[in-house]
Amino acid sequence: MLDFYYWPTPNGWKVAILLEELGVPYRLIPVNIGKGDQFKPEFLAISPNNRMPALVDPEPPADYGDEPVSVFESGAIMLYLADKHHRFIPQDARGRKEALEWLFWQTGNQGPMAGQLSHFVNYAQGDNAYAHQRYANEYDRNLGVLERQLADRPYLLGADYSIADMIAWPWVLIAKPLGGSLDPYPKVKDWRARIKERPAVQRGVDLAKELRRSAPPTEEERKILFNQTGSAG
Repeated sequence: MLDFYYWPTPNGWKVAILLEELGVPYRLIPVNIGKGDQFKPEFLAISPNNRMPALVDPEPPADYGDEPVSVFESGAIMLYLADKHHRFIPQDARGRKEALEWLFWQTGNQGPMAGQLSHFVNYAQGDNAYAHQRYANEYDRNLGVLERQLADRPYLLGADYSIADMIAWPWVLIAKPLGGSLDPYPKVKDWRARIKERPAVQRGVDLAKELRRSAPPTEEERKILFNQTGSAG
């Protein structure tokens, strides 16, 4: 059984959705990022960047050897699982190349920009008008990238739903709370709705929803979440 290290955020939902789509058994291990679980030595041994999600597979594919395999970073986890199960990723070279492009796009562009926007919308203190607008613009720009890709296809890689959709979708799901609008992007709006109807997606987003933040972070949580440096922890 897989060990899934998780907290209910858009980045956690990416992998939760894939696990639910695959229907594979897993053990949920909450990583309370507000309390600093991500800095515990046992978690850092799995995820040296002190970020969830992370995964440990006690039964990896034969070419990995006999020892359990740990994987950190959402894109790497999703690629590992898709390859292991030969699902939700194209099996031809060109299709795989395109899948990797969108995984890298999400983890290098959409995810960081949306995450920074979320910080300035939900957590930052004081007047941050320039920073807020900067990341709001980048978030919107990435919606435009998706709109163009979806102009003539139902999913990012074409006719088939894939990990490219799963990894990008959670940060589009929460467009409204981030202050974004999908009205200028009808293809993205339809894509969002189409994926939201999938039962596995609903289960993934609802996973451990009782753990979601219901109040602003305390000062101690703020210090843990936002004041880390290379020498901290």
